[in-house]
Amino acid sequence: MRRIRLHIKNNRAGEEVFRTTPARLRAAFARRPQARGVVSARIDWDFDNFDASLATADGLVTWDLPTADLAARAPALKWIHVIGAGVDHLTPLDWLPPGVTLTNNSGVHAEKFADYARMALLMLWTRMPRLASAQAARRWDPVFTGPIAGGRITIVGVGKMGGVIAAEARRLGLTVTGVSRSGQRVRNVDVMHPPTRLRRALKGADIVAVATPLTPATDGLIGAREFAAMKPGAGFLNVGRGPVVATPALLAALRSGHLSGAVLDVFDTEPPPRASPLWRAPNLLMTPHVAADDLESYAPRTLDLVLDNALRLAGGRKLRNRVDPEAGY
Repeated sequence: MRRIRLHIKNNRAGEEVFRTTPARLRAAFARRPQARGVVSARIDWDFDNFDASLATADGLVTWDLPTADLAARAPALKWIHVIGAGVDHLTPLDWLPPGVTLTNNSGVHAEKFADYARMALLMLWTRMPRLASAQAARRWDPVFTGPIAGGRITIVGVGKMGGVIAAEARRLGLTVTGVSRSGQRVRNVDVMHPPTRLRRALKGADIVAVATPLTPATDGLIGAREFAAMKPGAGFLNVGRGPVVATPALLAALRSGHLSGAVLDVFDTEPPPRASPLWRAPNLLMTPHVAADDLESYAPRTLDLVLDNALRLAGGRKLRNRVDPEAGY
């Protein structure tokens, strides 16, 4: 088994939830004692000594990186791990050197995200966005709903996060329809559709949830025609990426009342500019991209995945969570 040198880059401007600290790294090695003697790791901040360390690194753990001339600057590099599920900030991935595998954090979010997904589905069902807007306007606006069991949800993007939504929806008694690139059957989903049948899949759903990554194929995927295809009074949830949804079309659907409410955790620009009409939109609840990030376990689970993949690389085995450079996820 070959020895693996890891370069771990933190961002000083980033949140603590994402940081690899010496203490967190020591704890990860304690949980993976088999990595000792096989994997060595160096923690860096921003781009302090970045090129000097990268010149001999077999693996890089990062959120972002300068991609120009990467093959020349990192001749030993075999693997890059991105500490988030999405890699759209690095696309197009044509900069990835031949022989270098890109992996992501997909699945690390599952436990915390399950709590958020269940909360969001119940809030949309009980019209909590509308009730919150009424409270802000000092308006008494009683609205009554029945039990959520027996309702219908359509999930656009049934990957790791979409799969969590499907599991929580099934526990709540919802019938689940899914849309994915392959259209193949997925656990906890009753009916699957390919993207070519997106609008058909949206019809009749009481809640529509978007959990697809951002790629050229999904940019602007949910627009005016898609909102028009949704059931009047449907609730809407986006936990994928902001640009997947056309914001003007979403705002129009909220203002007209065609949507009963929406919960957004992702946005075109984060945070949205102070002048953004989203801040004043009716029946909209916004959370600042916190649905899946757990202060206690996010970094440890990331490091567990990293050390597992480092051992796989050392043993010549297939890495987990590989990103398809052509698909963009």
